[in-house]
Amino acid sequence: MTARIYKPTKTAMQSGEARTKEWVLDFEPQSKRAPEPLMGWIGSSDTQAQVRLEFESKEEAVAYATRMGLAYTVIEPKPRKPIRKSYADNFRFGRIGSWTH
Repeated sequence: MTARIYKPTKTAMQSGEARTKEWVLDFEPQSKRAPEPLMGWIGSSDTQAQVRLEFESKEEAVAYATRMGLAYTVIEPKPRKPIRKSYADNFRFGRIGSWTH
């Protein structure tokens, strides 16, 4: 049973960075997910896949994994280049590209 320790990425649906500050420890799936025969819902017999622990820092997550005797892999986050663009940039003079209104 291997645990993954990572920092979640920003969701594509929102511009904010909520829930991306903490580090997450979750487990690799042990069994395949399969549709349940009666209702067709996707399920698994692996209960560790439901566990998701959040920590303030990477060191806390690593300390927890070593204290519990878990094998773990740390996935370092890739740095994001900040985007400095405002809504008004769409209408500025000298804008590259045509504006068709």
